[in-house]
Amino acid sequence: MPLGAAAITETKPVIAYIGLGANLGEPRRQVEDALARLDAAEEVEVTRVSSLYLNPPLGPPDQPWYVNAVAQVRTRLTPEELLRVLKAIEAAMGRERRERWGPRLIDLDLLLYNGIILAGPDLTLPHPEMHRRAFVLAPLAEIAPQAWHPVLERTAGELLAALPPGEVQGLQKLPPDTPGEAPEEDLCTTKKS
Repeated sequence: MPLGAAAITETKPVIAYIGLGANLGEPRRQVEDALARLDAAEEVEVTRVSSLYLNPPLGPPDQPWYVNAVAQVRTRLTPEELLRVLKAIEAAMGRERRERWGPRLIDLDLLLYNGIILAGPDLTLPHPEMHRRAFVLAPLAEIAPQAWHPVLERTAGELLAALPPGEVQGLQKLPPDTPGEAPEEDLCTTKKS
């Protein structure tokens, strides 16, 4: 059942999941910087972080590959308040919104929030595209395979397993000391459409 913003007033901490991505500048450093800023935000505690994943761009193909991750946070903020924190971090890090699916210094998306369904003018929960994106589902399933998608009524692990093989093929987990550069062309034969 959809909830309105007025119906959500949290007094005890809840769990939410944040998707992070970047493909301009130093993407790995920017994702790590965004995680530190998120953890430093008032009423937000980062409790788990996935590995970093390298993947081809979703949008125009003539842009750098992305580095993506997912963080689990504990928060007392409402979904709208948490979204404002994410947008403030993006702005502080120099994010400019120019084109849909275009290159970006940092992108922070609220994916799931305490199992609620929300359809508002500025925020939809769960994130409306998360179930189609390997670069969201793989890191989410890594840290929370049982994370529940309340609309589709499936876990993150189930949603990842249901993706077409071509969606997952280009995704690569980065080793801890990898700078985040695109792999050789023969390692990624499938591009996202």
